[in-house]
Amino acid sequence: MDVGRKEDKESFFFDVFIITLISLNVLAVILESVASLHAVYKDYFYAFELISVGVFTIELLFRIWTTVENPDPEYHHPLWGRLKYLFTITAIIDILAILPFYMGFLIAVDLRFMRVLRLLRVFKLTRYSSAMTIMIAVFRQEARAFGAALFVLLLLMIFSASMIFLFEHKAQPDVFSNIPNAMWWAVITLTTVGFGDAYPITPMGKLFGAAISVVGIGMVALPAGILASAFSEQLHIRRQQYRDKVADALSDGILTHKEAEQLRQIQENLGISVEEARTIMEHSVKGGLHFYATCPHCGKSLQDGKDDHA
Repeated sequence: MDVGRKEDKESFFFDVFIITLISLNVLAVILESVASLHAVYKDYFYAFELISVGVFTIELLFRIWTTVENPDPEYHHPLWGRLKYLFTITAIIDILAILPFYMGFLIAVDLRFMRVLRLLRVFKLTRYSSAMTIMIAVFRQEARAFGAALFVLLLLMIFSASMIFLFEHKAQPDVFSNIPNAMWWAVITLTTVGFGDAYPITPMGKLFGAAISVVGIGMVALPAGILASAFSEQLHIRRQQYRDKVADALSDGILTHKEAEQLRQIQENLGISVEEARTIMEHSVKGGLHFYATCPHCGKSLQDGKDDHA
């Protein structure tokens, strides 16, 4: 039930089927929001929903059942291993994908709200996207930095709302009636959006607004900078991990079929492209590791490239 390998046709076609079903579900939710389409094709939408929920439920049950086969020994226990899996991010996403359907039988909720919740199924695609996997790893790695940045932004927003309320309340009692209402102005000013529905008119209010706008440019860019730096670092870490695995595989001068298969799996798990993996392999060979074998990603002889430069 893991992400399939291309040479494993059954697993690969299952992945394609699930990805297609998820995409069609998102499209169905969007189209269902159009009143004219929903009135005409209501029964078809509901039938497709039943089929989709059935498939996603069976998929989740199979993943829970087979989690004991995970190489990680923490999941080997028949009970606690499965319970531990239920609290992983991928399992939570799978549960959220089908939860809106079953909630409709248990509690009375707004159907429009339920339809929007069904869009959570798009997050099931994170299992099949190496980019999303890297992004999740980035958020885990920099969780404390993101938290600190967001905390500073929260303090700055409260301070801005309080000060603009102090400067503008008397001049505009309807617009800046209280600090919570002033927070709307603080948010759109700090993010440099500026919708124009609320703005200062007093000299002190304008001066403070200008200062906050300048400060906001740097503060709002701070989380983006953390994200970009962490993303680049994560890519570097994954490349280095693959280089280390390649060096270990070539340490004896021979690349066996088993080692080639392991390298290919590692390359896919780390989200490294075939071209980049081949480049790392070639650099390892040119760095002094001599062996007579082929690249596990394209089948081309790597020793030929070295002989050409000899």
